[in-house]
Amino acid sequence: MAQNEIRYLNPPTVEVRKKKYCRFKKAGIKYIDYKDPEFLKKFLNEQGKILPRRLTGTSLKFQRKVSQAVKRARHLALLPFVTDLLK
Repeated sequence: MAQNEIRYLNPPTVEVRKKKYCRFKKAGIKYIDYKDPEFLKKFLNEQGKILPRRLTGTSLKFQRKVSQAVKRARHLALLPFVTDLLK
């Protein structure tokens, strides 16, 4: 065995990230309905905050529409403003 040879017990891990995509563009959705709280919950974390684009992969155009729909749903009491463990 050569002294310069490096051996690993486990193969080195290489992180392969899935490409983020906008689910609205992919599905061809043009309008985000604020009266559908179950769908809007996918864009909220446990405290009820809106998830950022970098986590959801949503495009800027649809992120604005999602945030507007969440705010309208909160105003109509379909979604809570603040909560403990929403999901």
